[in-house]
Amino acid sequence: MKLEGILKKYFGFQTFKTGQKEVISSILSGRHTLAILPTGTGKSLCYQLPGYVLDGTVLIVSPLLSLMQDQVEQMMRMGEKRVIALNSFLNPVAKRSVLQNIERYKFIFISPEMLNVPYVMNRLHELSISLFVVDEAHCISQWGYDFRPDYLKLGEIRQQFGNPLTLAQTATASRKVREDITRFLHLKEVNKVETSIDRPNISLYIEKQMDYQTKQNRLFELVFSLRKPGIIYFSSKKIAEEIASQLRKRGIGKTMAYHAGLDQEQRVLIQQQFIHGQLDVICATSAFGMGINKNNVRFIIHYHMPMQIESYLQEIGRAGRDGLPSIAILLYSEGDVELPLQLAEGEMPSKEQVDWFFSWLKNNNHGKIELFYSNNDLRTIGGFSEIQWRIIEDIMKTLIRIENMDVEKMHDLVNEYINKRLEVKRANIFKMKKWIDLNGCRRDYILDYFDEPIKRNIPACCDVCGVDLNNYLAHDESIQERETLEEWKDYLSKLLISGLEV
Repeated sequence: MKLEGILKKYFGFQTFKTGQKEVISSILSGRHTLAILPTGTGKSLCYQLPGYVLDGTVLIVSPLLSLMQDQVEQMMRMGEKRVIALNSFLNPVAKRSVLQNIERYKFIFISPEMLNVPYVMNRLHELSISLFVVDEAHCISQWGYDFRPDYLKLGEIRQQFGNPLTLAQTATASRKVREDITRFLHLKEVNKVETSIDRPNISLYIEKQMDYQTKQNRLFELVFSLRKPGIIYFSSKKIAEEIASQLRKRGIGKTMAYHAGLDQEQRVLIQQQFIHGQLDVICATSAFGMGINKNNVRFIIHYHMPMQIESYLQEIGRAGRDGLPSIAILLYSEGDVELPLQLAEGEMPSKEQVDWFFSWLKNNNHGKIELFYSNNDLRTIGGFSEIQWRIIEDIMKTLIRIENMDVEKMHDLVNEYINKRLEVKRANIFKMKKWIDLNGCRRDYILDYFDEPIKRNIPACCDVCGVDLNNYLAHDESIQERETLEEWKDYLSKLLISGLEV
């Protein structure tokens, strides 16, 4: 059967999106493949379809629990019952049951951290893995915008599985990141399928505002007038909640906030309501949108400045998946660069925290470095956030393996690592700021950043080249209803005032 026939049989589609067929053909010909496909081009199909052709299990490594859950639920809705996510969402009883019956599953999603659990690995070794998938593969590189130390071990894990056929995929990766992906995964020969990161149907638009209040007022104006549905991205959970509340009070009732502070049931409900048109606007942190299959998002607004160009592209790529004109608007006011700088520093342990940690190791751990894992209060006493403590744990796991490594040397190496990570993060932030301040074409800058040839004659390219916001405004019944409601409010107000005057 031709690939189009398999596509129709299992997924109901007649044709492939750009890059999908090339990636699938590469895998089915037995070649390790690095796929760089922009957000919204259906990367999940690139491992799901081969899974129905190949014998054995498809093991998908994913860094985000929410993304895994979304993918599993989507596949189940399409009728695939042999799919499971091995992560912390499973309670101990469910996890035990899944592992005892692991051979029943065709598609297994797993976090990189779970691959460090010996019993999990022992059970996986009993399977025949036909395809090893590394999703969001840029996480393997220290130059990637979302570096995850556990990803560095995936090459070694591949070898433990007998070097199975491998698909590494990401939406955005510079040349350096691409080299790191193939090197750290130990892929000696790899077929690269690269399509343009550009999404010509998404117009890029930046507005600079005088101050925070002016920016907030402009946000309300845009959300009222733009064609919906849309997503507004924030760097703060609190502000996402506040703006969502304000929008509801101002008449955009089908608005909700989405962030990591919500429980799993709330997040799933909001996602489903948005997908099925029960919500028009989502005020979200960066967690929202991955794996969510909604084609008709018409606008993306960034209320806060993203920390790097790569994540900006990921987020705006959730618009216009149906190929129709959409717009990505970034609102910037003076001083906005300070927030991402603070967030970057807050993600990493401070020098004071690191000094305290190693002082504790020397004075309380009796020379046994491994004992800090059993001290459950250490993170709390040291004031580490979850992310900061995970970074400490990940670095220490690596350093402990090195022979003749004393505490002082570990201390120096941890500080050196943290300083380098901060340098990378700050550099990415200032590249983003440079793009915001650009006088030339915004699309050209991004293409050049990813070593792509410059494109010309793209209609509605960016605000510098010329974009008419009127082309993205709503002209539907919801606007008329809002205007009618406002007219009635004015009318009632006049009646009340006239009554009081009488």
